[in-house]
Amino acid sequence: MRGLMQDYPLTLQHLLWRMERLFARKEIVSRTEQDVHRYTYGDLVERVNRLAMALHRLGVREGDRVATLAWNDYRHLELYYAVPCMGAVLHTLNLRLFPDQLEFTIRDAEDGVVVVDRTLIPVLERVADRIPSVRTIVVIDGDGPLPERIRGEVHDYERLLAAEEPRYPWPRLDENTAAAMCYTSGTTGNPKGVVYSHRSQFLHAMCVLQADSMGLSERDAVLPVVPMFHANCWGVPYAAGMAGSKVIFPGRFLGDAQVLVDLAEQEGATVMAGVPTIWINVLQILERTGRRLPRVRSVLCGGSAIPRGLMEGMDRVGLRMIHAWGMTETSPVGSFAQVRSWTPPERELEVRLKQGAAAPGVEIRIADLATGEELPWDGVAFGEIQCRGPWIAAAYNRNADPDRFTEDGWLRTGDVATIDPDGYLAIVDRTKDVIKSGGEWISSVELEGAIMAHPKVLEAAVIGLQHPTWQERPVAYVVPKPEFKGQVTAEEIQGFLADKVARWWLPDEIRFIDELPKTSTMKFDKKALRATAEPLAAARSAS
Repeated sequence: MRGLMQDYPLTLQHLLWRMERLFARKEIVSRTEQDVHRYTYGDLVERVNRLAMALHRLGVREGDRVATLAWNDYRHLELYYAVPCMGAVLHTLNLRLFPDQLEFTIRDAEDGVVVVDRTLIPVLERVADRIPSVRTIVVIDGDGPLPERIRGEVHDYERLLAAEEPRYPWPRLDENTAAAMCYTSGTTGNPKGVVYSHRSQFLHAMCVLQADSMGLSERDAVLPVVPMFHANCWGVPYAAGMAGSKVIFPGRFLGDAQVLVDLAEQEGATVMAGVPTIWINVLQILERTGRRLPRVRSVLCGGSAIPRGLMEGMDRVGLRMIHAWGMTETSPVGSFAQVRSWTPPERELEVRLKQGAAAPGVEIRIADLATGEELPWDGVAFGEIQCRGPWIAAAYNRNADPDRFTEDGWLRTGDVATIDPDGYLAIVDRTKDVIKSGGEWISSVELEGAIMAHPKVLEAAVIGLQHPTWQERPVAYVVPKPEFKGQVTAEEIQGFLADKVARWWLPDEIRFIDELPKTSTMKFDKKALRATAEPLAAARSAS
């Protein structure tokens, strides 16, 4: 017997209906170069209609790819809705990719239109003569003459919208229609395209709203310090639209901790989201100035493991961090580290430092790195995380790297973790970063967290370098806090680690540097460290 429910398509058009009918008065705030821009969800929906009309007039049809090269602001949000709701595919370009990688993503996606912020035109110009599919450029914030050195027709965003009526005849879409695509950061080889459906985006947004996930509600004011070009901005644009949350965009000031603190305070942020490197700098400001953000109820953190010292420091200033895990291929939410009701108070921090349990709708397992066999949830065995679910990628665009998907339908994530009996993930490393020394594994992530617990250390990254006897040995790159520069020694850090990690985990060398290289998503760039690293002293003497 079949169910007797309506065949209602799960598309992003429903979110437009909610924003217009239920939340038209709610605010969207964007930090600009000089000031703050404010308007409402009602204004957003009107402009989304105009934008869809304009894109249609430019020749955009269902299935066409429209790329964006833009900051976190209200106009990027308009594109997040207009492009997929008209049946086209939103492709958010990573503005921090190397030119060859940026060119590859545009060509691989076959983008026909690129919408670019005026300040980012130089990024596009580097590849302008190598992207033959692009026929039209639309410039955001186009005061002054339009650029002449980029390919195709060039239009001004605001003039296009002003010429249109705020009524677009939205087509009825199949929920499995492609809505958006995003490319991996390309840390190994070319970036790979992940294509999201309306159904996956809809269900992902509903997951993010749940109390044991991000828990967004109409009463919240959310400040995403996550680039909108990366992994759907962690689902915040669509989850906020579904819930009616106030949204606070930092514009191009994603990495400016002072701007973020000011914006959170002035706009009454209740939820913030970003990677650990962002919160390290925010914590520095709060501790130095004595300022506090009492309205913030949670700080969602993902991208890499939260160092214990950072979580404890944020607790001291009244900011509760919530660990999450995910990736471009998981839309990106895969797990949240909410503390269960049976957890005794003395174990809460231990649980919060893990990456959490599988989000509703996601199934997770770990597999042996050598054999691929599923491993037990005992908190000891560690293997590669594999996952499946309605917002988990089943393949890459053009079937790139098919080996990342198992024959029985699981995504091989490349992250290495343990899972305890309660189902909490604890990330050990990336498969490419775990260190094999003398036949035993060393977790660079755990070692980094231990080093960053030192009160004089700001950041630390650990890589494995070749050793003539032990195959690989760990080397730590350490950035001291500014006030302790030149005042912390390798011996001091080694002594600090002595009772915190196994003796054979202790780094062979500790190298002090002024700044750690970062990836396009603000993670520590270990690939860059390895590319420029001097060999170990033992390896040099052996040669």
